[in-house]
Amino acid sequence: MKTLLQIYNDRVRDGSLTADDAQLEALPELERIRTALAAPVKRGLFRKAPEPPRGLYLWGGVGRGKSMLMDLFVEHLDAPVRRVHFHAFMQEIHNGMHKARQRGVEDAIAPVAADVAASVRLLAFDEMQITDITDAMIVGRLFEALFKAGVVVVTTSNRPPDDLYKHGLNRQIFLPFIALLKDRMVVHELVSHRDYRQDRLQGSPTYFTPINDAARTAIAQVWADLTGGVAEPLTLHVKGRQVEIPAFRNGVARASFYDLCGKPLGAADYLALAEAARVLVLENIPSLGRSNFNEAKRFVTLIDALYEAKVRLICSAAAEPEYLYLEGEGTFEFERTASRLREMQSVDWARDPD
Repeated sequence: MKTLLQIYNDRVRDGSLTADDAQLEALPELERIRTALAAPVKRGLFRKAPEPPRGLYLWGGVGRGKSMLMDLFVEHLDAPVRRVHFHAFMQEIHNGMHKARQRGVEDAIAPVAADVAASVRLLAFDEMQITDITDAMIVGRLFEALFKAGVVVVTTSNRPPDDLYKHGLNRQIFLPFIALLKDRMVVHELVSHRDYRQDRLQGSPTYFTPINDAARTAIAQVWADLTGGVAEPLTLHVKGRQVEIPAFRNGVARASFYDLCGKPLGAADYLALAEAARVLVLENIPSLGRSNFNEAKRFVTLIDALYEAKVRLICSAAAEPEYLYLEGEGTFEFERTASRLREMQSVDWARDPD
């Protein structure tokens, strides 16, 4: 059986990967877990099952190759595994707990954790981050139960464990979860100065107008390049509400203007989206004015949230930024949004300072 390093080097040789020292340094940790899970488990009347290996918390800047390494690991793992975005997983947990409570179960976490543990030996999470207090209140007990059941966790994140739920409400209740992660997982920073996601966008248009077949084809190609074309819906929990993002994978979100601005969403919703996504593919931005004034106001708020969070925007629109909003109340205020839309098209706009 080839090691992950050998498989990685094969892909470097065939040109599908570019060798990266930071990625190479992370491979031994993934190989350690892969080897341990591949070993047969010998059980007997007086034989205790071996301790599962420590998991891995792989964190680093956007576009450094964390998701690619996870793909490589999961693809060549000989054990029951589930790969899922962390937000989507927590949504399932909440739904499972709700059903358990409806059945009269007092401790709703226990049966949900047991169901997860019965189906997998390893959970592979994309983008662990916690912004909602409902998640923060249950992850400690949930993960304690999963670890106790022998489930191994490998996760990617854009931030170190100590920065999870930073400045969150009642954060002191959340701190034991951070200690649990550090105890049961190896924390490894992927230190690379190269942003591969930006490199894939290098020299490519990010603003497509007018909205026609050519724009739709171009958007579809960008999406495929960034995600492989495979995605799942993402549900964000914002102040007790659910915000649905139609498609999401590896930190890249895809939605239509109507999905995000045609519904009664606000700044908190857009900030949650900016926390979850590092790239937003936004389609079908219409001409704006009196007839869709409320939608236009939401669009301004959305762009402000994306701009402040340095989220990369790829979009299709009815006109160039300066000509999107030509009449009605708000044209003057929209000048700043048009300027930001122009700035966000710059190749280096969202690149890390280093």
